[in-house]
Amino acid sequence: SLATPAPLHNGVIIPLMSPFKTRVIEIVNMIPEGKVVSYGQVAIMAGVPRGARQVGWILFAAGPEAPDMLPWWRVVNNEGRISIKNPDLDPSEQKEKLETENIPVDDSFNLDIEKYRWRPDQNLLEKLQLEDEYVFKILEKF
Repeated sequence: SLATPAPLHNGVIIPLMSPFKTRVIEIVNMIPEGKVVSYGQVAIMAGVPRGARQVGWILFAAGPEAPDMLPWWRVVNNEGRISIKNPDLDPSEQKEKLETENIPVDDSFNLDIEKYRWRPDQNLLEKLQLEDEYVFKILEKF
């Protein structure tokens, strides 16, 4: 597939991104302040339902390039736990960022994902131009 440059946020561009990576960054940038999503939720919204691990790698790779312009901290595992595997980031940093958005996180790095989960409406999902099957999965599962 052809790699394309894509605006990240505030005009910052990361060149030569795959279409999947472009979609992941686009979706993560849509997550409103005070809301979270799971890695798997982002993957389904990007049209790759089994791509949760790849979402994590994309955020890991993009984070250092634009740490405060890509709200990576709003993505947690589907159990509502901070599960950072980045040696350059401590889970407490993600905890602090979430708490500044009024999302309480306990000392074990758990949060109430269902209470704070971002659930985009059908109109937004249609703008992502997903196949109907994925729109249905997202609306049903999340």
